[in-house]
Amino acid sequence: MTPAIQANHLNLFYGTKQALFDVDILFEEKKITALVGPSGCGKSTLLRCLNRMNELIPTCKISGEILFRSENILKADPVELRKQIGMVFQQPNPFPKSIYDNIAYGPRAHGEHDTGKLDTIVENSLKSAALWDEVKDRLHDSALGLSGGQQQRLCIARTLAVSPEIILMDEPCSALDPIATSKIETLITDLKQKYTVIIVTHNMPQATRVSDMTGFMYLGKVIEMDETQTIFVNPAEKLTQHYITGKFG
Repeated sequence: MTPAIQANHLNLFYGTKQALFDVDILFEEKKITALVGPSGCGKSTLLRCLNRMNELIPTCKISGEILFRSENILKADPVELRKQIGMVFQQPNPFPKSIYDNIAYGPRAHGEHDTGKLDTIVENSLKSAALWDEVKDRLHDSALGLSGGQQQRLCIARTLAVSPEIILMDEPCSALDPIATSKIETLITDLKQKYTVIIVTHNMPQATRVSDMTGFMYLGKVIEMDETQTIFVNPAEKLTQHYITGKFG
């Protein structure tokens, strides 16, 4: 087992309200891990800790450590960190720019201005996100003209353009129809060939389809973490079993 990133004794507060309680969790390299649990259990909060997005909230306080490349990211440069650990959000959020400029934005921000290299990055990123064939003839059209599913794949391509090691996805299919969801799920499965993927989902069938590992969270704690098949067929904790069988949540 090769860890990509892990949290040790992680606690998080929003003001006086504690949202994460002594979380210990390890995410394996080049595996897809799903985080499941009822609304408000801390899944998205934990996900946002992994690239320090929570720190954008003024009342947020964090203790413990999150190790990435053997270093505690809570002491790292957050801008550089987010290049290595990218995030795709629940709602597609393309910039009000062209398709090309959406993908080129990150590399340009990190100092790449060579047109030929940017062209290659844009093409490769769109191909990796299974979107190139659909948009290659309209790269300079507004990204806002794409369908919802295409916009979400564009956001994934935008994340890939800065060559991250880890991709965080917070309910990436919740706003999409079944056909677009199927395309995103296929893409997620393909991405683990090169990337570590961590996905928050309320969709239990989706977790079983795409993930290698599943962690169940409840009231800010990680109750159980195991191979997805084990979690859904033979969980160790009764609380996990009650959730996945619909007895609460």
